[in-house]
Amino acid sequence: MHEELMNGAVSIDDGRVTVTDESALASPAMDALVRAAVFGDQDSKDNARWLIWEIGQEVGVIPSSIHELYAARGRGETGGYTVPAINVRGMSYDTARAIFRTAKSLNAGAFLLEIARSEIAYTDQRPSEYVAVMTAAALREGWRAPIFIQGDHFQVNAKKFAVDPVPEVNNVKALAREAIAAGFYNIDVDTSTLVDLSKPNLDQQQKTNYEQAADIAAFVRSEQPRGIDISLGGEIGEVGTENSTVEELDAFMDGFNRTLARIAPGVEGLSKISVQSGTTHGGVVLSDGTIADVQIDFGTLERLSKVAREKYGLAGAVQHGASTLPDSAFHNFPKTETAEIHLATNFQTMLYDHLPDALRSEIYEWLRENAKDERKSGDSDEQFFYKTRKKALGPFKKKFWDLDSNTRKSLAAAYDEKFRFLFTQLGIAGTADQVAKFVKPVVQHRPQPHEGMVAVAAAPDDADLSD
Repeated sequence: MHEELMNGAVSIDDGRVTVTDESALASPAMDALVRAAVFGDQDSKDNARWLIWEIGQEVGVIPSSIHELYAARGRGETGGYTVPAINVRGMSYDTARAIFRTAKSLNAGAFLLEIARSEIAYTDQRPSEYVAVMTAAALREGWRAPIFIQGDHFQVNAKKFAVDPVPEVNNVKALAREAIAAGFYNIDVDTSTLVDLSKPNLDQQQKTNYEQAADIAAFVRSEQPRGIDISLGGEIGEVGTENSTVEELDAFMDGFNRTLARIAPGVEGLSKISVQSGTTHGGVVLSDGTIADVQIDFGTLERLSKVAREKYGLAGAVQHGASTLPDSAFHNFPKTETAEIHLATNFQTMLYDHLPDALRSEIYEWLRENAKDERKSGDSDEQFFYKTRKKALGPFKKKFWDLDSNTRKSLAAAYDEKFRFLFTQLGIAGTADQVAKFVKPVVQHRPQPHEGMVAVAAAPDDADLSD
């Protein structure tokens, strides 16, 4: 069966997609296609997500693993930059467009788009939707390089693990299977919640952490597509706790490598290791709504990154909870050869700051009722809303997507400025060349889920936000 879409620029012939006019991909037709992938009925979603994937495979926008770039860094063949991993929570298509637009202008290739286990739930973005939206955003901005989509904090819940460990670990494995099938080829395994500091020595403290991490890592390796080594991260200290030490890193890595070699001989290990050096997720919000200053220990990051590279062949250390740091901090990450930092909350703050007053008030009233159980007795309104407003991203997702064009353009300009600043400070301008050198994307075609045309008529409000 032969179909033509996007005014003939894309055709489908017996389940194979051909693109004859790539300029049509960077048009409002892509906006309509991704909207079908997110808000259509199930058949429309399935078809739109498949079509976006296949278009990407055809023109070179291919979800890939950053593992080989990180392995090269572990060998000392690349470096001098810190890879930003950006948690795209709200207005995901617009946010990702700004990321790709900025990266393209800077010839930056070393960055990750990620979503955590918890975020998948409260933002209402399952992996297949997330991959479609990130890929569509890249296509819309004329991106033509691998894209790195990451599962952040695929985390084991310590309380549930203590009650019955097998179902909780299996839940993480089930999410990993779903994510890999969707196109997540970078996964941070977080079993740091299982570290037990009451044990008498470091190996015993880290034992459950490294054993469970190795078990999940072996499972991920068994699920990965042929020709792809998924980039895997481990974590030695829960973010917001005491700063990590070299001795803790050694205890975890030695135990992890020993366990993985026993249960899955010959498979690739980790690409990186997440540590704690003074930050907290989301920052610490004061009663007036401002964020407390953070004293990040760059010496810890530098020492741990050096040991991770030189002793274990990893890319280095990873810093979580970095988006609320002062602007003056970011240039220090590449100086200390920190491999990767995770950025989330500040972009959410920017989104809320740009909302029309009426919508923001509506969301806050919704939070008063639906998140009231999360309010602590001493919380001011500012603290309560700051800590809980992420929970509104899923319930209000369509209203975010339907914001007027002026609001979206204003937010796009703010995102462009922020991403340009961060990418420059982190030293990733020009890293597209390093990505091309070490990362070889693997083309994977998928069977067409249903026959029939995908609706791609542009919505009246669609606007080009790249101006």
